Amino acid sequence: MKQKIYQVDAFTDKIFGGNPAAVCPLEQWYPDELLQKIAMENNLAETAFYKKHDEQYQIRWFTPTMEVDLCGHATLAAAFVLFNHENFLENRINFFSPRSGELTVSKNGEFLTLNFPKDLVESITISEDLIKCFNLVPKFAFKGKSDYMLVFENEKQIRNIVPDLYQISQLDGRGIIVTARGEEVDFVSRFFAPQSGINEDPVTGSAHTTLTPYWAKELVKTELTALQLSDRIGYLECKDLNERIKISGKARLYLIGELFL
Repeated sequence: MKQKIYQVDAFTDKIFGGNPAAVCPLEQWYPDELLQKIAMENNLAETAFYKKHDEQYQIRWFTPTMEVDLCGHATLAAAFVLFNHENFLENRINFFSPRSGELTVSKNGEFLTLNFPKDLVESITISEDLIKCFNLVPKFAFKGKSDYMLVFENEKQIRNIVPDLYQISQLDGRGIIVTARGEEVDFVSRFFAPQSGINEDPVTGSAHTTLTPYWAKELVKTELTALQLSDRIGYLECKDLNERIKISGKARLYLIGELFL
């Protein structure tokens, strides 16, 4: 059995930048075990699988080790594939996730805009377990639905921070976001999730459902620019809509191929 596969670099305007995601358009859903094996074989931060259902596209996301509740860059990649390679003719795609509900992606030139639910974040104590995760002590700590978020003093600290991946892997949840105010953009971040099979994610769209409301409140503005400071660098434009978050970026096609299952 042959299965089409795409690989797309998301949140970038150039190949080898942003965050690579695999995208598999399905005619039928395969067993979960097979979906997980495909994601493990791809060995990318995320593999997105989607299948058309009525006027929507059901979508799911897998890391090499687990299925996740929400993934921004792989949703952006799936939308890029539909808009550019799978004959989708409208300017807005309605996705549905069994874990995250209604998700939309709209097209405006080269920019694709995710409309995602806002994360619910609460302030927490900076525990010893969190302090052990990095070589620097954060100013503030927060916990969202899936991730921890640590706020640091400046961009230089985020660029140079040294994670202890073992300590991070002992935390509950998906991973940990580190962030600070940016020098040339509104805020910067990095994301570490060894417990989810991703030591450092190059660009994490879903993390910006946590980051955007925090920085919107801190900077007293609803439209923000952001960089994720991995080696591959990702650029995002974000907008706080109260209950929802808009996250925009570009993408580039890397490959089209076939799986033999």
